[in-house]
Parts: sequence; C-alpha cells; structure tokens
Amino acid sequence: MVTVRARITALATVVAAIVLVLAAVALVKTLDAQLTKQGDGGARARAAELGETAAAGTLGAVLKPVTDDGLVQVLDADGRVLGSSPNLISPRPIVSPATHAESLHVITVTAPDDRETERYRIWRLARSSDAGVVTVLVGTSLESVSEATKTLRTALIVGVPLMLVLLAAGVWYVVGRALSRVDRIRREVDGIGDRDLSRRLEPGPPDEVGQLVQTMNAMLDRLDRSQQRQRDFVADASHELQSPLAAFRAQLEVARAHPDGADWTSLTADLLEDADRMEDLVHDLLLLATGETPLTGQADPTDLAAIARDEVARLDGRRPGIIVSTVVESTAPVLGDRLQLGRVVGNLLDNASRHAATRVDVRVGDDGGFAWVSVGDDGPGVPADQADKVFDRFYRGDESRARSRRGTGLGLAIARALSRRHGGDVDLVPGAPGARFVLRIPRREP
Repeated sequence: MVTVRARITALATVVAAIVLVLAAVALVKTLDAQLTKQGDGGARARAAELGETAAAGTLGAVLKPVTDDGLVQVLDADGRVLGSSPNLISPRPIVSPATHAESLHVITVTAPDDRETERYRIWRLARSSDAGVVTVLVGTSLESVSEATKTLRTALIVGVPLMLVLLAAGVWYVVGRALSRVDRIRREVDGIGDRDLSRRLEPGPPDEVGQLVQTMNAMLDRLDRSQQRQRDFVADASHELQSPLAAFRAQLEVARAHPDGADWTSLTADLLEDADRMEDLVHDLLLLATGETPLTGQADPTDLAAIARDEVARLDGRRPGIIVSTVVESTAPVLGDRLQLGRVVGNLLDNASRHAATRVDVRVGDDGGFAWVSVGDDGPGVPADQADKVFDRFYRGDESRARSRRGTGLGLAIARALSRRHGGDVDLVPGAPGARFVLRIPRREP
C-alpha cells in the first residue's frame, strides 16, 4: 500500500523536477543568448567605421579587433585581404567576398585564431568604393560563450538532482511530522469507546489539523449528548411504563387469588384505563422518536391557520368551563406534514387547557419569514426556575396547578421535536401573563 506520505513526496518531487528542468533549460538558453549578443554593439559600430574607412581608401593593413579574442578582416571584390587583425595569420579570406553592396547583418563562421580554429559571430557589411565592392567582417569569439554555458550545464546537471533529493527529504520529513499528529489523533479516537465519550482530544497548534481536532471534539460532544439523551429516555420510559404494568399485575394477581370476590366490571374498567395510558405513552414515545429524525420525502402545502381552527374545534367540549378564542391575523402557508403540525398545535392547546383558569387564547399570523401560532392561557404560568425544563421529556411540573392530571409529560417535548423537524421551533414567551407558547415554522409558498 502506497502511503499518503509517499504519494505527497513523489508528487512534490515530480512537480519540482519538471519546474527545475524547465528553469535550467531556460537559464542556459538565456545565458547563451545574452553572452552571444554581448559584443554586438561594439562590433556593429566597428564594422560601420571600417566600411567608411575602406570606401574612402584610407584603410590600414593591420586592424584592431573589438575584443582581444575577436577578429577583423576587410576584403576587396576579388577576395584579396586588404586588412585584418593580428590573430589572422593566414592571408586567405575567412568567407567569400560580396559581389554587391550589402547592409549590415550577422553570420556565424569558423575561422583560424593564431594556430587554432574557433567559432565567431561576425557582423558583415559590403560597401561600394572607387576600387569596387569592399567586404568588412568584424566578429567576436563564441568560445567564452560555449565555456560559460558548458560550466553552467555541468553545475545544473549536478545541482538539480541534489536539490531534488534535498526537496524530497524535506517534504518527507515535513509531511511525516504533520501526519504523525493525524496518526496520534487516530489512535486516540480509536481508544474512545461508546462508554467513554466524555474524553476529548488535545487540539495542539491552531492549524488545519488543530481545526480537525476541534471538529472531532464537537462531534464527540454531540455524540455524548445524544447518548445521554438516549439513556435518560430509556430510564424515563422504563419508569413511566413500570407504574401501569405494576398496576396491571397487582389487579390481576388479586383477581386470580380471589376470583369469587373480584369485581370484574370494575377490574375491567381499571385495566382498560391503564391500557389506554400505556397506549398513549407508547404512541407518544414513537412520535417523539420520529420527531428526532430529519423530515424526508415530499412536504405538502398546508396552512397553520386551518390547522389551528381544526385543533380548536377538537378541543371544544373536551375541556368544560374553558373558553377558547381564536384570532387569525393572516394566512400562514407552510410546507410540511399536516398530521405532525396538527399534533404540535394540539399539544399546545392541551397543555394550555390543563393549566388555564377560564380561557385559552389562540392567534395565527406570519411575519414575512415565519408563519406562527401563539397559544396562551390565563393560568398560573411557568415559574422562572422551570422555564428551561418544560420541554424536557416526562416533565410535568407542579401537577397541583393543572386542571387535569392526565398526560404523559411528553406533550411539549413532542411539540418542540416535531416543530424542529420542520425547520422551526416552539418557545415559551417570557414575561407573558399566564403561559404563552409560540410555534414558528418557516413560511414557504407551495
């Protein structure tokens, strides 16, 4: 298996090799071009000067070159050497003479230099004179250019591989140091079991790996809270189911021990009441579990105002002595599950009617971004020290304040879970007379 460390090192080395090779080639070519053209200015001026002198007929036999390793040669139309630099000991022309006037241009030739032969960059000019066409040749040696570029190429051939080796070693070391933190984090996370989610990782420096550690710590926080909620849920559900099951068992055992003295009509009524309580509890537990999962599938267009009217109609007659007033300020269109949203509003109405003294007020409207339903009562309200607990599972508060003791203690918890499933929430309005809860769902036109 090829490791991430090896892949990164190989990729960095290959990219660096391509860049260095291209840079080396460009450097050699640039140096060669610059050195080659270095003496062009002097050679061009010297060629023009000699052209004027030769045309005037005042040319000397020995001519001084532009540089010590350069050459100068002037030819007539027949190829005879009219003048040359001292290093051209041969009387023969180094190129063929021009047959007509030529403008100044550059050529490359191989010519003798004392006892050796070298390559020259020569500026050639042909001028007409009284004696005919005169050819002027002024050049500089390319030997120093070749030696300089050769030295540079040799240095690059040795230096580029050495630089690549050093780069690969550096990348291997740096990536190894970075990945060692990742490996340490992996080992620490691997050692965190489902019974030890309270452990957290050490973030270290605030770099990308440190940010990863912070994200993982946040994830562990969420997992820890979720696990704690599950444990509390199981404990609370077990406790709530224990009472009706114990009542079931006690009544059945008494009836079995004394079958002749048992009041079967009363016993049946009690068992049905306990069965209804267990059925309500199990249904609420399943609905609460559903509310904690994301809303999937196609959401249907619905109106919170219509839902509120339906739920108020269901409430009428079930709470004698309670007056329910409904005010619809505007339509409240949303997209969602109508049954679940109806359960949210119904739970708020049930909670208000259990604690109301004489009346329940329902208002519906929207504020542009959210559709809302407000449900309030004129009861004793929620004490400040219980405001954060009313949405907890199985929380019932002080039952002496309620007109009815019936309920599982899951109504507000279900209302909040289902509203959040639709992207909204249910909140207790602080400071309101009695108790007032507001359901807010994002307004969405169908």
